[in-house]
Formats: sequence, C-alpha cells, structure tokens
Amino acid sequence: MRKITFLVLAALVGFMPGASAQKKKSVAANGEVVIYFARHGKTILNTMDRVQGWADTPLTPAGVEVAEYLGEGLQSENIQFKAAYSSDLGRARQTARIVLDNKGQANLPITEVAQLRETNFGSYEGDLNGKMWGDAALYLHYKSAQELFADMEQKPELLKSAIASFKALETLGIGEDYDQVKARGQKAIREIAAKEAANGGGNILIVGHGMSIGVFLSDIDSNGKKPSANHMGNAAVCKVIYKDGKFSLESFGDMSYVEKGKSTRTNK
Repeated sequence: MRKITFLVLAALVGFMPGASAQKKKSVAANGEVVIYFARHGKTILNTMDRVQGWADTPLTPAGVEVAEYLGEGLQSENIQFKAAYSSDLGRARQTARIVLDNKGQANLPITEVAQLRETNFGSYEGDLNGKMWGDAALYLHYKSAQELFADMEQKPELLKSAIASFKALETLGIGEDYDQVKARGQKAIREIAAKEAANGGGNILIVGHGMSIGVFLSDIDSNGKKPSANHMGNAAVCKVIYKDGKFSLESFGDMSYVEKGKSTRTNK
C-alpha cells in the first residue's frame, strides 16, 4: 500500500561453518519453536494502492519474484521448516508455496488458517487507500489523512482508533476492529505454537499480511517488547521464539532474507 502501508505499520508498532550450525538452525532444542512470520508478496491491489483486507488479488510478477528471493534467502541461511502455515487468502497461500518451492521444500504441505487473515475493512475493500484514510481522518477530527499520519507517528496508539473508525464508517457491517483482529490472530498463533512445541519444536513458517501481523505481534512478547516502527515490506520477516508457553519477539520487518536471496541469484 506504499506510503499508507508504511504509516500504518509505523503506527504499530550465509555462511555455513559446519554441521553443528546446520543442526542448530534446522532443529530447535527442548521443544523451542522458532516462528518466521512473512508478509505476502506484492499484489495487484497493492500496486494500485487500493484497500486489500479480505478482498484478494494474486501476486504480480514483482510479487512472485520477491517471494522467490525470500525462499532462496532462507535456503542460503540453511533454515529448514518442520511445518508451514498461511492465511486462507490466495496471496498468502501463493507466497508460501513459492517460498517453499524456492528453498528446496516443495513437498512440505501448507496448512491454511482463516484466523491469520488481514483485517476486514468491510465496504472499503477495493477502494482507494486515500479514500478510507481520508474518511477516518475526518471522523477523528483531523483535517486530512496526512495530519492523522503525522500524529500517529508520535502516538502509535492512534492506530486502534483509526481501525475503529473504519469499522464505524463502512456500510456492510462486517468490518473488524483492532481487538477483534488481535484476538483471532493471537489465538491461532498460540494454538500453532503449542502444537509444534508438543511435536518437538523447530522452525515454522507462517505467511500472512502486513497490518494484521503487526497487530498480532503488538503485545505478544512476554517481556513487553514491541514491534519496531519500521516499514514491513512485501516478503519481510518477523522472527518470534516460543518456549515454555512464552513468546519472544526477535525481529520485525526484516528484509535481509530477501536481499540475500536476490544476491544469491545475481551471483549464480
């Protein structure tokens, strides 16, 4: 969603030395689960700067390419997944399959989880981002979306009010608020983490969506660590560790895997 996506997310907040390092990255000890959350690749609606929550469009050629880079970057780091999940929206499912195919795990199945979807924006789905955010700004007594964004940079908690305004203003009666998105997503994440821990732990891939991943991870860290205010680009990764029933947020919006994959392909 270009600049708007950046501001929304801002409000929210290979080298292989030997077999021992390979084992460490591919199999976690003592049931520890290492979750790699990835945002989907760029889509048609992303490119058109239109609202894309539960509405869905396929990846563009650039979106396919960045997902390929992510897969190759993960492979260059020798990260092997024991399980893979995605939201049930096509762009997430498509991205997950491309990532796995390009990191040498084409046979790993993907489990679709509806609760990992993006926020539902109701009647704003498919509309211009500028229209939705402009309406929200006026509803919240700002002169413009730009004024709202500027305030959100200083007061990240305003995102909750902004999403509430989308729900209040959309006309289909199906929009979600911040707490609804967080509750469904965190429930799914806890269930996935507990299941994979019981299966011995290891590395897990979850492919989802820019805004909702930020909401899911907003307060999941047991020590109170918040997601950074960095832009979460297409195919960016957030790393979370789950151990003994607690989550630890290790990184947010990391594009280094994509860059490594791009570099690996360029140097072939």
